[in-house]
Amino acid sequence: MYPDSEILFPPRCIPLLAETRGKAWKALVRRVARLPEDHPDTLALSLTVIRLAGCLTCDMDSYRASLGCAACSQRAVAGFKGTDEQLIHRFEEAREEIEAYLNQGTPLPARRKAASRKARASRATSSPKAAKSSGTSRKR
Repeated sequence: MYPDSEILFPPRCIPLLAETRGKAWKALVRRVARLPEDHPDTLALSLTVIRLAGCLTCDMDSYRASLGCAACSQRAVAGFKGTDEQLIHRFEEAREEIEAYLNQGTPLPARRKAASRKARASRATSSPKAAKSSGTSRKR
């Protein structure tokens, strides 16, 4: 009924993206296409395309699904309104997220939230108000 559609952008479609933009994008896609599917750069390029194409909101009854992942991803990358440099910057940000996740076991946004909570807790325990509530008083 539909062409090859999957839940998320599949790495097998990466080589098809080479001709959708300029030279810098083409070089990036060709380099990543030679890497294994589990390489951080392959995962990062897939994540970039997943975000551009809106794969998380695609379902089998949608127009995008009827196009198939290959055509949908090509349209999404070609239709990106920014420059190739901006698109490559998005790839680099996705790569940082992938590497952070692989190195820490938690996604970057979750680490930021945890660091923020830790900083708030640290400030709360060092404030005079917190010292009063804990039953101890600070002498100046």
